[in-house]
Amino acid sequence: MACSSARWKIRSLWSRLGPEGRRTEPRPKEAVVGDSERGSALLVVLWLSVALFAIAFTLAHMVRAEVDRVSTDADSFRARYLAIGGIERGILWEEWTANGAVAPGTGKPFYVEPQERFHYQFPSGEADVEMIPESSRLDINHASVEDLTAVMLAAGASRDQAVGIARAIVDWRSGGPGTISGFDRFYMSLQPSFHSPHTSFQEIEEVAMVRGMTPELFYGGYRQGPEGRLLPYGGVRECLSPYGTTNQFDVNSVSPILLSAIGVPPGAVGAIMHMRGIAPIRSMDQISGLLPESAAGRLTTNNGLVWTARATARLKFADGRYSEVKRTVSAEVRFFKKGDTRPDRILRWYDESPPAPSLRPIPVEFSAAGPLQ
Repeated sequence: MACSSARWKIRSLWSRLGPEGRRTEPRPKEAVVGDSERGSALLVVLWLSVALFAIAFTLAHMVRAEVDRVSTDADSFRARYLAIGGIERGILWEEWTANGAVAPGTGKPFYVEPQERFHYQFPSGEADVEMIPESSRLDINHASVEDLTAVMLAAGASRDQAVGIARAIVDWRSGGPGTISGFDRFYMSLQPSFHSPHTSFQEIEEVAMVRGMTPELFYGGYRQGPEGRLLPYGGVRECLSPYGTTNQFDVNSVSPILLSAIGVPPGAVGAIMHMRGIAPIRSMDQISGLLPESAAGRLTTNNGLVWTARATARLKFADGRYSEVKRTVSAEVRFFKKGDTRPDRILRWYDESPPAPSLRPIPVEFSAAGPLQ
């Protein structure tokens, strides 16, 4: 019994010896609790550091985004004044030429018909100005259902949608005060409700309200170009006007949609757009071999007295680079005949005008929609 007790004491002694044979005592409970508290505090500090870093990163991102937005708005605001200056200069060039003035140092007129595009360099940027005669567009107030249907089909509408929109346009401008048509019942069911005025279209934007019209069909949109960039294409807004014509359209500015609607083959549409992109078409003899007989009589190089002046401008930085921010404004201008001393009149101003559309490919099936009658 005494031997067993001795062995137990020896084991107890060896259990208290460390790796080097030194005697160790059990750690007090207070020391263990202290280490645990220090570890918890370290974790809290680490989590707080991560949270503060996330807050700082988010704040920096928001500040940078706000700075970029303000810079973009400032560039757009300044480009707007450049575009306005481009329109005013274009109008002045028309007036000076009508009064017989010539450019200093050249002896040539400021404007030579049928030039319809100008490029102006300003100290702070550049502006591209288009002078588009309204005679290049279909008269929305006198066009027939067949005419309107052909335009809608060429713009990409289905047959039923095109016919429905054409009838809605005719209903909008027909009748008189107090007339209630089936289209008015549809308009009255909308929220907010309205009814058609049953009078002539005063502004082309009214067409966007007729039954069946969609924003994409009216305004156009963007499509990916060969280089991957998004390019704008026009809608029926580029084809219709309260100041348009139903007879002959100006070949230098008529839209490719309207060219297709009057029966010009898709290949000829592309050729005409390419030719007038290089230089204005001065004689119909230049394209007579491209056009079928039915379409040849619908185009002309003459233009009227009401024009749309559209300018797209961008800033130039001090290092010579141009801003990627562009601003487009436009105005409908009534010019007077030579010898008339009255100043030209701005009929309508568009401070946020859609950009100039690029050449939109005309699908082959649209060429069979039927030419304008």
